[in-house]
Amino acid sequence: MKYQVIYFSRKGSTKKVADAIASELGIESENVKNVKIKKDTILFLGSGSYGNKPGRDMIKFIYDNDFKNRSIGLFGTSGGGEGKEVESMEEMLKGKKAFVIGKYYCKGKFWFGNKNKPDEKDLENAKNFANKIKKG
Repeated sequence: MKYQVIYFSRKGSTKKVADAIASELGIESENVKNVKIKKDTILFLGSGSYGNKPGRDMIKFIYDNDFKNRSIGLFGTSGGGEGKEVESMEEMLKGKKAFVIGKYYCKGKFWFGNKNKPDEKDLENAKNFANKIKKG
């Protein structure tokens, strides 16, 4: 099976998680700003949280692309680590007939808080998330 890890990150937290997932899958993560979806891949989509929603570039990416019958793993980072950005992406993708096959979220740094987030444990959990999806 082929995979593609696509992320949006302003402060670098979500990129760290994307890189951890991608390294576990033996691929490179890709910034949502300049990416095209590859055929016959399981997608991993991730974003930081901005007002409990994914970043505008991720929203536009989801809006502009066809996800019908595509399997997707979602991930996100936020100051509180609640995963509301992931829930928002899930709702958008369900409306586009995608199959959300897994979700992962953790705390990320924000303003002056969570400076060490995501930490090594969070990144290890992200790798475990990738492996869980990989194994089906």
